[in-house]
Amino acid sequence: MKILITGVSGGIGLYLVRAFRGEEVWGLARRNPPAKVCSNFSACDVSQWRAVEGVATEVRATWKHLDAIIHCAGTQGAVGEAMTVDPTEWANTVRSNIEGAYFILRAFFPLLGSTQSRSKVILFSGGGASKPRPNFSAYGCAKTALVRLVETLAEEWKQFPIDINIVAPGAINTAMTREVISLGPAKSGREEYARATKQLDSGGDSIENVEVMIRFLLSRQSDGITGRFLSAQWDRIEQLLPARDSLAMSDLYTLRRVASEACKADASPTNHARLDASLTRSHGIAVNESFCHCWLRTHRT
Repeated sequence: MKILITGVSGGIGLYLVRAFRGEEVWGLARRNPPAKVCSNFSACDVSQWRAVEGVATEVRATWKHLDAIIHCAGTQGAVGEAMTVDPTEWANTVRSNIEGAYFILRAFFPLLGSTQSRSKVILFSGGGASKPRPNFSAYGCAKTALVRLVETLAEEWKQFPIDINIVAPGAINTAMTREVISLGPAKSGREEYARATKQLDSGGDSIENVEVMIRFLLSRQSDGITGRFLSAQWDRIEQLLPARDSLAMSDLYTLRRVASEACKADASPTNHARLDASLTRSHGIAVNESFCHCWLRTHRT
């Protein structure tokens, strides 16, 4: 396979580029990765359109198609309570994460879908995409936006042989984890600081589970699964496979606002329990929020 992977200088990107050494991999990052981890490498700030466009021209001169794009690059950026962080830094965090993903897809789109096999595009969400994450509002907003971008592109690309999905990797120990700790509880928040400290000590979630999910999404087995928000730690491939053909007609593994007409008039605990039981029976959705009008990542229980 010919795979473009961004963010290969560290974290999940570096792990994946090593995991796919047997494939033809073109890595992108602002900093050089360890020597000889991928067959091709270009230094690139993915939040700069001209830089991405230039690298795309370079890649097109060597490769006539791409089998897959795995976009790992991202920045945690502005950390702190939203009303106290520098507004320009906050905006730049949102912008660089969203623009980085969009610029990569926009520049390399012509190389996708040009082979007999379906091309695969995989993005990563992060903490704050599926639920509030105090003190990380910019990063959370950007990652939520990427979830919606993936779903929208899946609709726009229906006529093309391309599957695009976004993966929540889980609590993986990376430089972002260490940054949360180095910033201290005053900026990161006490709960986040404690969680990151415990995560770093315990080893965090399994990065091998991330690789398993990525390999599945790159495989022919996943053909037709597109526009989905998947958890590397909690979603099981054996559950995805039987539902593959019906997913396009459902809201499973997406972000949706779930509301009940009854809840609008009666938001009592009894009514909420009734809604929870109803959704679990009909859609396999577990509603854990304490109110009736909510956004959640719908999934099978």
